[in-house]
Amino acid sequence: MLATMRGETVDRPAFNFYEIHGCQDIHSTDPFCIFPHPSWHPLIELARDRTDRLSVCKFPARHENPDDVETKISFDENGSRIIESTRRIGSRTFRQSSKQDLDVNTVWTTEHWLKSDDDLRAWLDAPPSVTFGRLDTESFLQREHEIGDSGLAVIDVADPICFIGSLFDMETYMFVAFTDPALFRRALDRIAESLLPAVEAVAAALPGRLWRIIGPEYASSPYLPPHLFREFVIPYLHPIVESIQRHGGWARVHSHGRLHDILDDICSTGCAGLDPIEPPPQGDVELAYVREKYGRDLVLFGNLEASDIELLPTPRFAEKVCRALDEGTRGEGRGFVLQPSASPYGRVLSPLAMRNYEAMVEIAGG
Repeated sequence: MLATMRGETVDRPAFNFYEIHGCQDIHSTDPFCIFPHPSWHPLIELARDRTDRLSVCKFPARHENPDDVETKISFDENGSRIIESTRRIGSRTFRQSSKQDLDVNTVWTTEHWLKSDDDLRAWLDAPPSVTFGRLDTESFLQREHEIGDSGLAVIDVADPICFIGSLFDMETYMFVAFTDPALFRRALDRIAESLLPAVEAVAAALPGRLWRIIGPEYASSPYLPPHLFREFVIPYLHPIVESIQRHGGWARVHSHGRLHDILDDICSTGCAGLDPIEPPPQGDVELAYVREKYGRDLVLFGNLEASDIELLPTPRFAEKVCRALDEGTRGEGRGFVLQPSASPYGRVLSPLAMRNYEAMVEIAGG
């Protein structure tokens, strides 16, 4: 992985299972953790022993909520965990609710903090909703030690549009961004005020690491047009990338979906990598096109769909693995890392998914 990020020659392309990196806690007593189920154990062992692991870790500058946020946890009749938070701002009460089912490794937001542009104005008139506290690098360094020379621990950070976009449901988010871009920029600026110094502090404390920056897809097509991507993403993404790479790190931009109309903008930030480069119909560019046009500057990560791992018969999935390896390494380029766009999230991993992961190792691992 290090040789790939440096743009050096490697004996084979690096590959991994994305979120499945071999560090999952198969002995967890948390009823909402799916990995103690026996169906996951062979895959976790395979990831640990045979892949070039990338383990994404939380941003090491503690994310702090305002003191006036109250949170209540309850459980419904099906055992799902319900998290409800409230915050008073003047005469307004803001609420957010989320739900997690026992057998699904994801959290759904069922009610968002903000429901209108007026809510956003009131939110901005209050003390910041997101701040970053002291550095805490211990857990990252522990994960790095655990990974050893089998891969890399990765620093994860959300850009400003990820913070602001997630305050709304998608319909309201797009309405506010389209109809009042000045207000939306004011919100992005508020996040950037505390985020950018935190990124600088982490990059200085943990130099030379691989980062993943999430959020740009909020402003990609079909959600917002390219000119708003340039307005809402690039002015904030560029200084994040610059800070990371000034300290010897590598900034990898994470953006699902359609990339064609924003690839030049992403490259303008000087970032070192891009994922997951989803093939059509989930995305709108082939990996071969991205390799030819941008591969000299970017390490490309992708381009297998998680749904294919779960649904495709193994011979057909193997064809997709071979195609990705061919397109990702064709011609001249800085480097390629074969990996899925996501991972299965049900409590029971199907035998088909396991066979497809094994096929990926057999093909990519030689």
